[in-house]
Amino acid sequence: MSIHTKVIWITGASSGIGSALAIELSKLNCQLILSSRSKEGLMATKNHCFGNPDHIAVVPLDLGALEQIEEVYSLAYKAFGIIDILINNAGISQRSLTVDTNLEVYSKIMSVNFLGTVAITKAVLPDMLIRNSGQIVTITSLVGKFGTPLRSGYAASKHALHGFFDSLRAEVSSQGIDILLVCPGFIQTDISRRALTGDGTEHQTMDSGQSDGMHPLLFSKKLITVMQSNKEEVCIGGKETFGVLIKRLFPNLFSKMIQNMDVV
Repeated sequence: MSIHTKVIWITGASSGIGSALAIELSKLNCQLILSSRSKEGLMATKNHCFGNPDHIAVVPLDLGALEQIEEVYSLAYKAFGIIDILINNAGISQRSLTVDTNLEVYSKIMSVNFLGTVAITKAVLPDMLIRNSGQIVTITSLVGKFGTPLRSGYAASKHALHGFFDSLRAEVSSQGIDILLVCPGFIQTDISRRALTGDGTEHQTMDSGQSDGMHPLLFSKKLITVMQSNKEEVCIGGKETFGVLIKRLFPNLFSKMIQNMDVV
């Protein structure tokens, strides 16, 4: 499918991957709906986009506020009268040992990463089913494929997304709706700085993996190419993506390797 001129809703669009996607998609004359908690960040993303500013709507969204999702969806839908593609990108990460992590932190991570994404997906789904057309792209992580140290809650939330969207694909693919799961490797974003520690405070440190990782604009270009293919799942990154294959073929070796790796 071609995504030129499509109406695309991007969550987590105020920075990182979401912002880069908005910039690249604006070059394709897409009409964009940008959402995140930071209206200031969203406006900065909009100002960096190309084309007609009237083709970009800013709709603030807090995925953790589940009771507000339907209202936010209504605002997003009214912007252009249709949503062709939803890109679920927003989320929070974690940097803490399981033994040191409060249950409230796990609850927040699951609420934002999993339940918030499910809620926004369920909001757009009925209209897509009526039209027998649409695409839902969900950006997870390599830790959606394997668990790693210091990310037990984050990995759990990303594994949950894979289970949910694999099931959803089985339900709706025959009705013209494409489901794409995207597993980024190391990408140069602030995800590690904003990750939650065991007591819920921010990590405030850039991991070496992120600082040396793929630039978000390059990631976005690769993702846009994949979105126009028939793929159902893709890993995008550097050599760290081989972890998926190593775990599949050599699980015992992978278990030993992952204990001391600087992981995604």
